[in-house]
Amino acid sequence: MGMAKQREGAHADRQAAEQRKRFCVKPDTGTQIIGEQASNTGVILFSVMLFLVSLIICLAIGFAVQGTMTLAAIVIAVIIAAFLTASCHIAQQWERVVVLRLGKLNRVSGPGLFWTWPIIESNTMRVDTRMRVTTFGAEETLTADLVPLDVNAALFWHVWDAKAACTEVRDFAAAVDLSAQTALRDAIGRATAAEVAIRREQLDRELKRVLEEKVAPWGVTILSVEVRDILLPQDLQGIMSLEAQAEQRKKARAILIEAEQDIFEMLNEMEGLYEGNEAVMHLRSMHLLNESLREGKGTVVIPSAFAEGFNDAGFLDGLKERI
Repeated sequence: MGMAKQREGAHADRQAAEQRKRFCVKPDTGTQIIGEQASNTGVILFSVMLFLVSLIICLAIGFAVQGTMTLAAIVIAVIIAAFLTASCHIAQQWERVVVLRLGKLNRVSGPGLFWTWPIIESNTMRVDTRMRVTTFGAEETLTADLVPLDVNAALFWHVWDAKAACTEVRDFAAAVDLSAQTALRDAIGRATAAEVAIRREQLDRELKRVLEEKVAPWGVTILSVEVRDILLPQDLQGIMSLEAQAEQRKKARAILIEAEQDIFEMLNEMEGLYEGNEAVMHLRSMHLLNESLREGKGTVVIPSAFAEGFNDAGFLDGLKERI
């Protein structure tokens, strides 16, 4: 018996672990899908063509000046072509490139074609300014009424200031992800389980407001926060379901009482019309009987004067004499 209970407990633990594993989503700070990434083939071909054209022009100038092609002229032409190729860069439409000159911030270049001084200047970071989607969650986080919840949400954001994103924080994507997780845990800890489960929109607005204040100095803008899943314990789900059913029954009874009160007031006003008028009362009774038969499937037995005649004493005495 004890072994059976242990096996059942182990099976339940495995199921709970698998459920948590399915629920958890690994944070993803990427914005591109495999197969939809921009190709760098054009940039590479442009660099190769720039190198070849620069090399040919330098060799042509050296030949025109010296009248012959020497090894020194070839070396100088290769160095100049390499220098020009290293100085030319291309940034995509959604990219901003942070350029440092001798370790100090010089400018933010892009999109399109831009030039730098080799060795003196360096392209420190290419920042993608498109909208990003980051999934984050909080596992077994205690609410204000000490109920453990698993909450999963999605964060939509983008970088609007590449300079701040490069100089104010080391890894802005990881910082945004950790800030979102911390804000979610704090918001859950300040609310009850019922408030978290019911007021999702309020939780979204609160998370957006907190994160905007947190990440604004990093050059990041929070577009929206959307809570996707809220996983409650099984026991609590049953209790909340019963509570919701009881609340609905309470509302239904209140509506029924209000309807009966309105009917009573109407009947009280119509009492003077029915008083002393038996014909109207009979018509009203027939109307109510018709409504009950039309809506229900019951059977109504109505006493008849023909049936009352069988209860007459004279009729019974005559029947006895004939027998």
